[in-house]
This record gives sequence, C-alpha cells and structure tokens, in this order.
Amino acid sequence: MISLALSRIVMVGRVEAFAAVLAFLAVSFASILLGVGETISAPPLVIIGLALVALFAEKQSVYISANTEMSVSVLPVLFAAVLYGPLEAMIVGACALLGELGPPFTRWIIWTSARALTAGVAGVAAAGFSDHLSSFGGLLIAVLAAALVESVSDIVLNSWTVAVRRSGSFRETARALARLSLSTVPLYAPVIGVLIYSYRELSPWTVLLFFVPAIAAQRLLLLYHEQRELASNLAEVNERLEKAGLSFASALVAALDARDRYTAGHSAAVAVYARDIAERLGLPEEDQQLVHLAGLVHDIGKVGLPAGLLEKPGPLTLEERRVMEEHSAIGERILSEVEDYAVIAKIVRHHHERMDGNGYPDGLSGDEIPLVSRILAVADAYNAMTSGRPYRDAMPSRVARMRLAQAVESQFDTGVVAAFEAILTSASVSYLAGASADFSMEAQRHPEALVKPAISVA
Repeated sequence: MISLALSRIVMVGRVEAFAAVLAFLAVSFASILLGVGETISAPPLVIIGLALVALFAEKQSVYISANTEMSVSVLPVLFAAVLYGPLEAMIVGACALLGELGPPFTRWIIWTSARALTAGVAGVAAAGFSDHLSSFGGLLIAVLAAALVESVSDIVLNSWTVAVRRSGSFRETARALARLSLSTVPLYAPVIGVLIYSYRELSPWTVLLFFVPAIAAQRLLLLYHEQRELASNLAEVNERLEKAGLSFASALVAALDARDRYTAGHSAAVAVYARDIAERLGLPEEDQQLVHLAGLVHDIGKVGLPAGLLEKPGPLTLEERRVMEEHSAIGERILSEVEDYAVIAKIVRHHHERMDGNGYPDGLSGDEIPLVSRILAVADAYNAMTSGRPYRDAMPSRVARMRLAQAVESQFDTGVVAAFEAILTSASVSYLAGASADFSMEAQRHPEALVKPAISVA
C-alpha cells in the first residue's frame, strides 16, 4: 500500500511538473515574439470571432481513439497564423480550450499550453513566406508550411503528454497521430488558402461560407461516430444475450444429462450435427445459430417423464413408448414459458414428425414440418443410432447412414439427409462418433471457439 501511494505521488508530480514546463515554454515563447518586435495587428473583433469559432469547433471534437480527438478548430488557428501572425494564432489556439477550463486544472494547463505553442510555431513558419502572400500560390505554400509545422509539433507535444501521464506509449501515440494528422493536411490546407484569399480579396464575410460548412461537416462526423459507437454497444449487448441464452440452454441440458446418464452428451452432439447441416444447406447465420440452440434443448421434455422410464435397461413396451413420445410436447410447454424461446419451442415440438405424416405429436407431413425440425430429426436419429444403450451396442457410422438413406421421404427429408451424408463422407472418426472436443457442453457454451470438422463443401 505504501509503495502504491508513493507511485501515485510520483506520477502526480510528473504531470504537474510537465504542465509547469509547458506553461513556462508557452509564456516564454510569447515573450520572445514580443521582444523581437512581433505585434498583434488583427482587429479585436476578428480575433474574438476566430476564437469563438475555434471554441465551438473544439466542443464538437470527435474521439478517434481513447487518447485521440479530432476537430476542425485548427482551421481558425491556421487562418490567424497565416493572415496575421504567431501571436494572434496563439490567442485563438488558447481560447479554443476555454470550454475545457475546470478541474483537473493541470490537464487544462497542459492542453492549452500545447495548443498555444503549436499555434505559435505555425505562425512563425508562415511568417517565413510573408513575402509571397500576395499570390494565391505563395499563400498556399505558406498555409502548407504552417499546417505541417503545426501537425508535427502537435504530434510531439501530445505524444509526450500521453507518455508523461502514463496513459499510453509515446511511439504508439505518435504513430497513430501522424497517420491521422499528416494525412488530413492536404485536405484542409487548400481550404484555409481559399478562406484567406477570399477574406483578403473579396470580403471578410465570405469566411462564413467556409467555416460554417466545415463545422457542419465535423458535426456530421461526430454523429457518425456516435451512431457507430451505439451500433457497437448494441452488438455487444446482443452477444451477451446470446451467451446468456446458451448458458441457459446448457443448464437445461445439464439437468437432463444428470437424470439420463446413458444419453449424456447426446444433446450437445445433435446441436453440432444440426448446425453443420444447416451450414451445408446454405442457411443464414441466424438459422444456423437457431438450429444449434434448438439442438441443445430438443430433448428437454424428457425431464417431465415418469421416473424409471429413461433408466429402463431394456426396450420399451407400447404403452411406455406412447408416454415417451410425449416428451416433445412437454418440451414445447417448458420452452414456451421462457422469454424469446417461442420459435425454439415450436421446433422442439415437431422434431419427431415424419415426412409421410406418421410422426408425432401432430402428424405433420412434408413441408408442413419446419425445416429446422427436419434437420434436428436427422441429426437426432444418427446420434441415437451411433450411441450405445443398455440394451444394444452403438451402430457403426456406415450402418446408421445406410438406415438414414433408406428412410428418406418416408421418415426424413431427402435434402437434409444428402447434406448430412456430404458432411460425414469426409469427416474424422471422432466426428462420426460424436466424440471429439467440439461435442462437449463446454464447447457449446462458446460456439465461436468450435473447431469445425474436416468436411468438404464442394
């Protein structure tokens, strides 16, 4: 605790010292300019107008990253630097940050001093071309020189600030700022050149024709970033809801597996097989996720069956089979009570329907059966046949596939069986047996990490 407190004191001391150095440099730089005969020649109303424009533009800053903001406040700063000189530019640059005045004041001193310094050196750079400002070409060269010097000094000072505050790396921040700042110089430098030329040659009021659209464009950019951030947040919320749904389904399956130890893992395997069939059929990503989730909970109705029925070591009697067949309807009733599971409840109800209409519970046939239910029927039957039971051994994959093929159009959808056969033809042995790591319940909770089997999609 003592070392932590000391480190915080050292960090605070570093930041305050850096703020004091920047403030000293800004004041000294202004004093040197005054000492060499530099004066403030711009009319007070012009300086106030430029300062207000810069202040408004700065309030509309757009966060490009955690440590990087972008605004068009550089336009009035460079306008003042080229047309009037470094002192006017320093005033406009410093005024742009008056809206940030408040605690912590150290932060405000750092950014204001840095902005004044970058504006001042931009004015000095532009002054080197003062003899050529009469022509538009010379004016444009002066603007480019001022813009480049302002950008480079801004990159250096801001990167130092980030490093001193230990909120990022100097090199990484400088690289990010350089990509953003230097790439925009060719875009706004001609605009400032036209601004100054029209102001000087036509009328001071023509400035409004450029500043207003520039600020409006920045506002649109701000709205764009806000919408993009909102979309990102919505995507994150949807991802959390999806994971919550998978966790809920996993909990239901765990309850079923705890009761029926002979079929433990069956639901996870059916979910994987069904998802891969849906992908093979070219169904949208949403349907693939839907069939995966439905596969996890397709047998949840078995928790409502009488005790001893699932655990019976031999074949079921006719009456017991009729009771067993109620599990799909029971599953629907359970899932229909869960918010947002209405579609899945319907799919689960019909996963034992047959193409010829002899299935249960409703005797649907053909296309009356939801496609996802038809997919589940094939995946369910295959895994059931290739899994061992107390009263029989597991069938080899080739035998189970042959039985699926024999039951097309009577029990199973031909297209679904064909898609599944295409998957199984080139799948690994562990995938054929439903025994790979992909089939674990832990993998189902994180489907984005599932390793797909080696299947051919040709």
